[in-house]
Amino acid sequence: MSDLIKESTILPKSNYLLVDKKILPSYYEKVIEARTLLTSGKIKDVSEAVKAVGISRSTYYKYKDYIFTTNADTDGRKAVISFTLSHKPGILGEVLAVLSERGANILTITQNLPINSKAHVVMSLDVSCLKIEVDLLIKEINSIDKVSGTKLISIE
Repeated sequence: MSDLIKESTILPKSNYLLVDKKILPSYYEKVIEARTLLTSGKIKDVSEAVKAVGISRSTYYKYKDYIFTTNADTDGRKAVISFTLSHKPGILGEVLAVLSERGANILTITQNLPINSKAHVVMSLDVSCLKIEVDLLIKEINSIDKVSGTKLISIE
């Protein structure tokens, strides 16, 4: 038994798994379908989207930020993250330095005007050359002083 425990400790401590959808409940895929309908503009309202795919609103909201699909052409190459910065000089530069050190390539940056000394930032990244797991990158960004609410929005 001690050999089993020792072996399990070498596994990466990632929050993400790659799982065949055949073993998952069907509502996971329906959450993705609903999100696709909304992001494509085919349906404008969450209530309408969940009704179209046959799930409840609560199921959609419970899982929408945690279920992502992969794309065979760009498997694991793009991620979108969001976070909030205090309006102080150099903080965005610190975030950019961490991303660069970890091998992420910035594709886009959208930063809102600071309100109440806080600015919301959304970045799309090429993570194909990332040197650490995405969840560790998120934690590292969030640990920067004056950065909060770092969240993975999507990954493909």
